[in-house]
Amino acid sequence: MSDKDVKKKLAAMPVLDKLKIVGNWLHEKKGQQVLGLDVREISNVFEGVLIVTAQNVRHAQALADYVLEKVGENKWEYMGMEGYKGGDWILLDLNDVIVHIFLADTRQFYNLEGFWARGKEVDLDLDEEQPEEAENG
Repeated sequence: MSDKDVKKKLAAMPVLDKLKIVGNWLHEKKGQQVLGLDVREISNVFEGVLIVTAQNVRHAQALADYVLEKVGENKWEYMGMEGYKGGDWILLDLNDVIVHIFLADTRQFYNLEGFWARGKEVDLDLDEEQPEEAENG
């Protein structure tokens, strides 16, 4: 497939499909409270927002690494990343979709759900049955 064909394919993918795909990647790697928002009617910079909570800094970094790995495999546009080193809020810019990976306290403090409240929540079709972590005992 030529670069021109790849770009045409990328342009043809609806943002809602991209939100669902990336949302499921995050869920697959144990991201918590994955939220997808369609912000096409309120943003002229990007079309979709994903917000996810990580268990700790290493988990946040692993989520970011996994998404970037999958983005590369799919030859999607990747514009940049912020916050990886600190890990309490990592932002991935996938051009038309922005991914926010937060630690719980940071997510609560910044309340992006409130900021983007006029966006339309997207049903990401996630399998909500994540296995419980084994208890230490």
